[in-house]
Amino acid sequence: MVDPTLAEMGKNLNEAMKILEDNQRKIEEEDEKKYVRKDIPGPLQGSGQDMVSILQLVQNLMHGEEEDESSQSYRLQNVGEQGHMALLGHSLAAYISVLNRERLRNLTTRILSDTTLWLCRLFRYENGSAYYHEDDREGLLKVCRLVIHSCYEDYTVEGFNVLYNKQPVIYISSAARTGLGQILCNQLGLPLSCMCRVPCNTMFGSQHQMDVALLDRLIKDDIESGKLPLLLVANAGTPGAGHTDKLGRLKELCEQYNMWLHVEGVNLATLALGYVSSSVLAATKCDSMTLTLGSWLGLPAVPAVTLYRHEDPSLSLAAGLTSSQPVEKLRALPLWLSLQYLGHDGIVERIKHASQLSQRLLENLKNMDFIKTSVEDELSSPVVVFKFSLELPNIDQMLHAGPASSIQHPITSNERHICDTFNQWLGEQLAQLVPASGVDVVEIEDEGTCVRFSPLMTSAVLGTEVQDVDQLVDCLKMKIPILTCTLQLREEFEQEVKRTVGLSYIEDLSWPGLGVVRYEYNSDGKKDDKQEKEAEKINTGLLKKLNELESDLSFSLGPEFGGEKNCVYIGMVTEDLDVSELVETIAATGREIEENSRLLENMTEVVRRGIQEAQVQLQKANEERLLEEGLLRQIPVVGSVLNWFSPFQASPKGRTFDLTAGSLESTEPTYVSKAQGTGTTPPPTPTPNRIKQRLPGQKLFKRSLRSSDGFSETSSVSHTDDLEKIEQRSHSVSAIQEQGTVETEKAEQQNEIAQVTNDKTEDLQSDKSQKSGNDSTKVEEQESLR
Repeated sequence: MVDPTLAEMGKNLNEAMKILEDNQRKIEEEDEKKYVRKDIPGPLQGSGQDMVSILQLVQNLMHGEEEDESSQSYRLQNVGEQGHMALLGHSLAAYISVLNRERLRNLTTRILSDTTLWLCRLFRYENGSAYYHEDDREGLLKVCRLVIHSCYEDYTVEGFNVLYNKQPVIYISSAARTGLGQILCNQLGLPLSCMCRVPCNTMFGSQHQMDVALLDRLIKDDIESGKLPLLLVANAGTPGAGHTDKLGRLKELCEQYNMWLHVEGVNLATLALGYVSSSVLAATKCDSMTLTLGSWLGLPAVPAVTLYRHEDPSLSLAAGLTSSQPVEKLRALPLWLSLQYLGHDGIVERIKHASQLSQRLLENLKNMDFIKTSVEDELSSPVVVFKFSLELPNIDQMLHAGPASSIQHPITSNERHICDTFNQWLGEQLAQLVPASGVDVVEIEDEGTCVRFSPLMTSAVLGTEVQDVDQLVDCLKMKIPILTCTLQLREEFEQEVKRTVGLSYIEDLSWPGLGVVRYEYNSDGKKDDKQEKEAEKINTGLLKKLNELESDLSFSLGPEFGGEKNCVYIGMVTEDLDVSELVETIAATGREIEENSRLLENMTEVVRRGIQEAQVQLQKANEERLLEEGLLRQIPVVGSVLNWFSPFQASPKGRTFDLTAGSLESTEPTYVSKAQGTGTTPPPTPTPNRIKQRLPGQKLFKRSLRSSDGFSETSSVSHTDDLEKIEQRSHSVSAIQEQGTVETEKAEQQNEIAQVTNDKTEDLQSDKSQKSGNDSTKVEEQESLR
């Protein structure tokens, strides 16, 4: 099965070719050439392939042969008819390029002029020209070259010598895209000293807007030092927070110092709406602006557009904004087709829909506790940035409960780091739970880690609807209690771990969870490779045991990169977590694993010493047996006859090895009583001091909440009676259960080692007896010879 989207694309391309050729294409049949398979490089077939096979190959390369159909349909479900028109434009551009020069010139001029006129009217940019480019930064680069040609008359002849005498300066905001200034300098061949970053406001106004007063001082300083202010790059929607600079004031400043003003940003899309904020409307007076219609309208593979105003076409040609090659003008063809298909109403409706989505989310966030929003205009903000904040009074009281909780506590660097970590986790969780929302995590200066919702950049491509925003709000409401409870219990967990012997609290501010704990192996102060491996073994076993428990907590080894070694990382928790029980369980489980490890280590040494002692005792037993039986019984023939006439009755003297006591004992009591003794009872396995009674179905580490009493009186009484019965039974059976559990776990290991010890003891005894018999035989022979 070929992907429906790919099949439809192929069908549209075939129909377009037939229409353009007026059904006059002649099919010429040629003799098929036979090739040997090894002569064809790669998968190329000698006879060629049909369209369906080729599209199937493309589908496999795009999605992979093992993916299911649902994932494939999801990735391409939002391309739609307007996307087909844009994709068809690339094929048509390739076909149109083979027309004769005159017809090609007329066609490209019509396409370019229509598209430019539509865009200028749609985005309220009067008397403008357009430059179509693939990279959205290329338009700004061409504009910089145009300004250099305009300000330096001899630049075409003298080149960099003119720039050396009077160095140009380009001003960009500190909130601009990362690396934008460096790319401009590299492409223009200018030193980095020609780029001036203007800080944002620190006291008045938005912290994401360019500081106009400071920009004015910077320009004056550059003029006094002999430099030439060239161009200012402003934002109508910063890449992070989506705020708009004071474009009206910046335009006045540029006119004062004869500078070029270029504007870019996602908020420029709102110029197509009926109501436009005054801050964005001022962008229509700028000298140039860059529009990214592909992401705004959900059009794949359409070029970005830079609208500009300039009266000298020769300088525009020298800067590369216009071209005399008709083929380069065909870049506007996919956009020309898509704009006609959508129409004015369709374009406005898409942008309006994205703005309504952001407003709906913003209205819901206003009523949420522990959420701080960072928007420029609450009435019309196409970008919504929010985060889980520590600066709110309710969280401050939660973290610093006490007599002085009403006093605002300043946020420390550690608390801010923890807040960034939690917001990183929150953004990742929301993106996984509601992928159609298009939320992502951004790092904003002075704000830290935030979650961004920018439907103008994602909704048209992902097909975001109102129900997706509602689902996003519901998921956010579920995650906020988890964040607050984890933050509240984090300090309690730290204190509880520090009070517990054998556990160490590891401070990892980049871990989104309850905390990190390590079980310290008792190594007598020595730290070598062996002790390090033993500690790793114990903590790995501890992690495995904790994951086997019936609890809602997540235990892991931490992040793949940058995490601490030999630690147990505990994830997010809820408010009903019993921290004391959790810490006690971790400590008891770690001690149990350590004691079992030490038992196995000591077992080898105990068994070895037992074997050596058994060899000595068996040798003594053989010597005593020789004295009791006499010398004649050791002669082979004589001894047999003597034993037949007068049998020698001797009690068997074996040895048994007690693994618990580590001692070698006689087996005479076993032969007398005809039963093997139980020996000493092994020590009990360490368990938590508090044994908490749990209700049926209740998981570990859960404590009952006052607000969660959802049981009726009858059920409460029945539960009370059940608990009393359980307590009565537990008093009578607790000792038996504890010993039985411990003996059952360790009896298997003791039996295995005891069996090996007995086997080795019997072998040694047989060898000794055989050796002593041989020695007595040799002594008898020597006496007879004498």
